[in-house]
Amino acid sequence: MSLNEQILNNHSEFLGTLRHRFLDETRVGALRKFAELGFPTKKDEEYKYTNIKEIIEKDYNFFPKESHNITKEQLDELHLGEENFDWIVFINGQLHKELSKISIENAEFLSFNYALNDDNHKDVFDQYFNTIAAKDLAFTNLNQAYCKYGFFLKVPKNVVIEKPIHVFYLSQNQEENTFYNTRNLLIVEDGAKVEVIESHHNFDETYVFTNSVTEIFTYPNAKADWHKLQNDNDTSYLVDHTFAKQEKDSLTTVNTFSFGGKIVRNNLDFIQNGSNINSFMNGITLIGKDQLVDHHTAVHHNQPNCESYQNYKGIFKDQSHGVFNGKVFVDKLAQKTNAYQQNNNVLLNEGAKIDTKPQLEIFADDVKCSHGCTVGQLNQDALFYLRARGISKKEAQALLLFAFANDAMQNIDIEPLKEKISKLLTEKLEVSIEF
Repeated sequence: MSLNEQILNNHSEFLGTLRHRFLDETRVGALRKFAELGFPTKKDEEYKYTNIKEIIEKDYNFFPKESHNITKEQLDELHLGEENFDWIVFINGQLHKELSKISIENAEFLSFNYALNDDNHKDVFDQYFNTIAAKDLAFTNLNQAYCKYGFFLKVPKNVVIEKPIHVFYLSQNQEENTFYNTRNLLIVEDGAKVEVIESHHNFDETYVFTNSVTEIFTYPNAKADWHKLQNDNDTSYLVDHTFAKQEKDSLTTVNTFSFGGKIVRNNLDFIQNGSNINSFMNGITLIGKDQLVDHHTAVHHNQPNCESYQNYKGIFKDQSHGVFNGKVFVDKLAQKTNAYQQNNNVLLNEGAKIDTKPQLEIFADDVKCSHGCTVGQLNQDALFYLRARGISKKEAQALLLFAFANDAMQNIDIEPLKEKISKLLTEKLEVSIEF
């Protein structure tokens, strides 16, 4: 049975598991839209270089087993040494408070399923839910039809969440391939501040397919940082859509660090809805074997005097495949826009490849916009210079590649996260360099 058929056949049973049904009508409509669109193929321009056939040909369980035997020691291995962080642990879709550390004060945190079933949050969902997520994409409609797992966080006006929040999505004890539709909703009101780290981990040898949608609303003078740490195993697929809407004088950052997962597709849309907005997107990809990581970004400059900054670095070995498609749209009203976009890549093997396509669409005349991309190998002169000073070839290559990726980490102000990324880079570089 195709995944399309599985999705259509399981939906009625899924709706029957919900205790509150104020979204039922929109879920049914989203399912109809998904059926109309179907999964994207390589004939679709946005998926020209990313073949998801491997994902959709498998059978999946839509109702994961809740039981697990994840230990504290296993969780400790995933932590960043963040004793001063808060962390939220979801296992097989369920929030586990006994494994979480939640000290958030003066803010409203709920599991998405609880918020979804709470009559007191109906007005909030009416106001925010699915208002900036694209309505014409197969995966976002599929998520709307099936979303249940994830979290809702509202940070009130002028509240500063001092501790970063690390959200773990774990899957374990699943005897069949499992399908998760994760949904996150973050609202950061005027003058508020919050930092979130998101990571997904599959502990089984069966396959996990996660279709995730996140909506971020950043109000005037607020700051929201979202860091995606992607270091899952080779039986994991991830399709992620993140939408960030910003109001005047706000700052929002989404950093994406991709090291693991068989097929990973990151879709990132920023909507600037006021003046003096700053939007930051940084990414580091370091993969090998036959992994594929695809970054699709879009920034919509709709108002004047705003800035956006995109800096994506890729290192590819073996038969791995990278994709980058970055778009910047500048509306005719968006004078004094400053937009920067850069994608640089290093191929370590002849079998590795990258398809990169930076794009600008500018309808204003008083702007400063730049974009560019590079694809190449290590600088042989720099390599010779280091080796002439007694540094081994392996160490010299690792040093150059580490320096190449390092500037994409400069705006991380969470020191344990920066150290974790540096450690992963060091570990991956040591095994990814051939002699």
